[in-house]
Amino acid sequence: MKELSHLVSTVEESRTLAITALIKKLKSEGKKVLSFSAGEPDFNTPAFIKEAGIEAINNNYTRYTASEGSPELIRAVISKFKNDNGLDFAPENILISNGAKHSIYNVILSVCNPGDEVIIQSPYWVSYPEIIKLAGAKCVLIDAGPKAHYKITPLQLERAITPKTKAFIFNSPSNPTGAVYSKEEIYALAEVLKDKGIYVISDEIYEKILFDGRTHFPMATIPWMHNYVITVNGVSKAFAMTGWRIGFAAGPKEIIRLARNLQSHSTSNPNSIAQAASVAALTKEVAELPEMVAEFRKRRDFIVGELNKINGIFCPPIDGAFYAFFDVSCFYGKQWKNTLINDSGTFCGFLLEEAQIGLVPGIAFGNDNCVRMSFACSMEDLRKGVTILRESLDSL
Repeated sequence: MKELSHLVSTVEESRTLAITALIKKLKSEGKKVLSFSAGEPDFNTPAFIKEAGIEAINNNYTRYTASEGSPELIRAVISKFKNDNGLDFAPENILISNGAKHSIYNVILSVCNPGDEVIIQSPYWVSYPEIIKLAGAKCVLIDAGPKAHYKITPLQLERAITPKTKAFIFNSPSNPTGAVYSKEEIYALAEVLKDKGIYVISDEIYEKILFDGRTHFPMATIPWMHNYVITVNGVSKAFAMTGWRIGFAAGPKEIIRLARNLQSHSTSNPNSIAQAASVAALTKEVAELPEMVAEFRKRRDFIVGELNKINGIFCPPIDGAFYAFFDVSCFYGKQWKNTLINDSGTFCGFLLEEAQIGLVPGIAFGNDNCVRMSFACSMEDLRKGVTILRESLDSL
């Protein structure tokens, strides 16, 4: 066999998807695994959104749309940004893609050249570094640990900037940590970026899942940042539409034009039926959303309280999204059967085999001292899971 792509060979498999696939395999073999790995709401897509999809099928809305997305959905996205975020965009500033991940991929490849540097904070969402690799660019990591509540400071950002810095990826609310930056904190970061010509890719997919009265503040609303921010969002999380695969990006038309060109030669248009359903999601009131967020808040309160009762575990406050990202490094050095638990991978392997609990190793997100636990599952499973987790760790 001839040599395969050197570039693609450097890309690691998504660990979140890999562990989810492993858990599904174990379940199919009859094993009772409690999975806390999935990054998707455990609620059903609201009925009126599903009905919009069915109506689209019945009306034969099954042909190609424009590669950049249907005019109807582009208009709905423009209205969403105006009404929710106070942002004004024209159609040429919008690209509809196959999920927010695809939007980020399109934007990064449209912005970066080989040798450019892209700043991301660690912990980070698992796909950021791999997409940056595919652009031939280099990741510059800023560490933000549990004691800092997983937030970076303006000084850290300033120190990370070099003449090669092309972009900064900003994610609030955060996957995997649930950290949410306040308006004041975002302004402080934007002050560092002022007049530097650095693009910001702002991943705001969890903007509607916020707790304790917090509000979402988009960096693109800051006057001197508007022409440098590419805002990425989608329908997956807020509307329980993960499988529908619709995301969107909004930003400077020159960048969006390149991203549209890239998409036209890779995937063409997103699914036409999912686009029609997304129009309904973005233009009608979703009565289920406040109920969903309230339920996530209850689970958040429970899981943070219970995890911090376990000797050795530290879980910082969670302000948004539906993940707990907590430090388990005090268990490293423990022996389990013939295995030494010495990193987040062996820790999660121990829990999966010994206790049938599925968590995601923190190394997937750039912090090997931690693990991620999704609370997008039932309270019954959370109660069982925490009890088994505590007993398993006591047994070490």
